[in-house]
Amino acid sequence: MSTSAGGGQPSVLSTLPKNLPLDFVKTITDQFSEQRILGTGAFGIVYKGIMPDGQIITVKKLAENSPIAREKAFANEVQNIMALHHENVVKLVGYCHEGQKKVVQNNGRYIVADIVESLLCHEYVPKGSLQKNLFEVDTKMDWSTRFKIIKGICNGLHFVHSIPIVHMDLKPENILLDDDMVPKIADFGLSRLFGQEQTRMNTQNVVGSYGYIAPEYLYRGEISTKSDIYSLGLLILETTTGEKNYRGNEPSAVEFIKNVRENWKEQRIASEYPSLDADCLQQVKKCIEIGLECVEIDRLKRPSIETILDKLNGRCASIRN
Repeated sequence: MSTSAGGGQPSVLSTLPKNLPLDFVKTITDQFSEQRILGTGAFGIVYKGIMPDGQIITVKKLAENSPIAREKAFANEVQNIMALHHENVVKLVGYCHEGQKKVVQNNGRYIVADIVESLLCHEYVPKGSLQKNLFEVDTKMDWSTRFKIIKGICNGLHFVHSIPIVHMDLKPENILLDDDMVPKIADFGLSRLFGQEQTRMNTQNVVGSYGYIAPEYLYRGEISTKSDIYSLGLLILETTTGEKNYRGNEPSAVEFIKNVRENWKEQRIASEYPSLDADCLQQVKKCIEIGLECVEIDRLKRPSIETILDKLNGRCASIRN
């Protein structure tokens, strides 16, 4: 059971039902105030929620037109996800799926309609996203932290794939870091809640996901764990090189991958990491090799997450399956 910030006493959150009342969620987000918005994504807006005892959680308010399952199926699936715990996955701590009457415009007239609010409450991860920590802060992350983050993301994805769930939207914005820089994968259950086809449509419609979507998934709608491996490869390359996968309006990461493949040889690695010893330089080289294997156009040539972990932990001589 979690405890409050003061220690000893159970936290307010731990004493509440997992299905939280809508009025309570409105209260802790200050009526979904704009000042509480932490970010927006393919599936809705994320707010900071402050519990009565000061504990902070995040509240993802799913878009009103989200094609999620009906109430019982939604509750069952959310509770299944809440039962899954791993240190490299953001923990789902509560939810709300409640109807309320709202005045909406319909063909130029205002009518009262029943609108279902669907909300997912997660643990608050204080350091923010990998995107922010890699590219939006002044201090450069040291190699040991980068390597720890890469291994943590891989451990989290191994857990997610073992459930089995295909994440379908891995990108730096969906990797959150705690105070100890331990990475946690966010939004890992949404493909289960929405269904894979709807998740594919939503992630494709958001420019922020461009550049991380596997080609077979983007162009042919083929979904498998290997589409996550492609996205993981880009995460590994960005984290290792510190270079950004510039996306713009181009859905593929061809230019970024080409740049890493051509320029990140041993000499470049040594010049970018001048203080590293030979073993650590070998880790950097290994991560670039793994990242490039993961972004093979032919998904059958991409390594499994188990093979990647073996390689990162020095348990196998070859990257390939």
